[in-house]
Amino acid sequence: MTYYIILALCIIIILSYTFDITSRYSRIPGVIFLILLGIGLQFIVRSTGIAIPNIQPVLPVVGTLGLIMIVMEAALDIEIKKNKRRLILNSILSAFILTSLFVFIFSFIFTRYFDFSIRNSILNALPISIISSSVAIPAAAHLSKGDKEFIVYESAFSDILGIMAFNFVLFNQASIGSGLLNFFLDGLITIIIAVISTAALAILLHKTTYHVNYVIILTAIILFYSLAGIFNLPALLLILIFGLVLANNRLFENEFFKKYVDFIKFGNDIDSFKKISAELTFLVKSFFFIIFGYYARIDGLFEVTNLLTAFIITSGIFILRWLFLVLVLKYPEIPLVFFAPRGLITILLFLSIPFDLRLPLMSEEVITLIIFFSIFFVMAGNMLNKKERKPLRDFGTASADEPVITKAG
Repeated sequence: MTYYIILALCIIIILSYTFDITSRYSRIPGVIFLILLGIGLQFIVRSTGIAIPNIQPVLPVVGTLGLIMIVMEAALDIEIKKNKRRLILNSILSAFILTSLFVFIFSFIFTRYFDFSIRNSILNALPISIISSSVAIPAAAHLSKGDKEFIVYESAFSDILGIMAFNFVLFNQASIGSGLLNFFLDGLITIIIAVISTAALAILLHKTTYHVNYVIILTAIILFYSLAGIFNLPALLLILIFGLVLANNRLFENEFFKKYVDFIKFGNDIDSFKKISAELTFLVKSFFFIIFGYYARIDGLFEVTNLLTAFIITSGIFILRWLFLVLVLKYPEIPLVFFAPRGLITILLFLSIPFDLRLPLMSEEVITLIIFFSIFFVMAGNMLNKKERKPLRDFGTASADEPVITKAG
């Protein structure tokens, strides 16, 4: 039996790797195939009667590990440069405003017309308001450099801001004023801890010569994240700061630090660390979506109510996005509008909502359909994209010698 389990795991990893490679050519995000693979395994197990232990309780654990890795990977991709200040500002504005608008409209409709509480409405709206960087970034590979960078920054900030807002609403039992005060105080404490731990981990990453070091660094990061989560601190700030410091270590490259740090070696260490992080993220993400698909309730995906609810919500997401990009950022092109998929974080946050706080219209089947519909939009965006289109300079992608031009603001 042991060999069969190992064989199955190897086949799953190879299939997942194949999906990831082929998605670059077919322009179909591999997440769809991973979920469908999980659904297919469900049919096989049911038809053959193979006894498989219940691993559904493992899903939140795998998802949390995936969340940490995804935010880490996203933070490592964020480069702070003067000629990208407009790009970063626009991406933050896009992530913040679109998330806030969607949550406000969703909450207004469900409190006004369905008589649900404001807190429950906000709590159920936040998971589906967050762009999944684990889906968006790979899917944006065919876009121009400027558009792709915008997607990287926007999805990364959407993940971080959305998760922090979700945790605030979920765990805050006090008034909004005292809750916000506690939130900022907790954030300040987390930043202090993050700076100290980041310095320690960065030194460990740079100075350690033992052949096993990257795994220990990742383990320490997960440990800090877990401890921060236990004390209800915004743990993602720690991950974000650590990733940003590593990705932008050149900002600390001066005469003082050069006495203690070999920045050339440090840069090589970070490149190796990013590769290992990316491969671990790939593994965790693959198993998460396959497990999720395996436990999906198939008949619920074809219920008219679920289909209609998911379609209306998904349409609202992309209509708001189109209006914001066209009217606020003055972005005239079409493809970028389609790149706002939902994915791992949406599932993970929704599963974190206690059952008594979930809205009756929101179910795992509706969430699954929203993910499918949003990914279909991404596929449409890739098909509409023209490779010959010039890079978008308006989002701050000009060279270092050129002034940054933007139509926003």
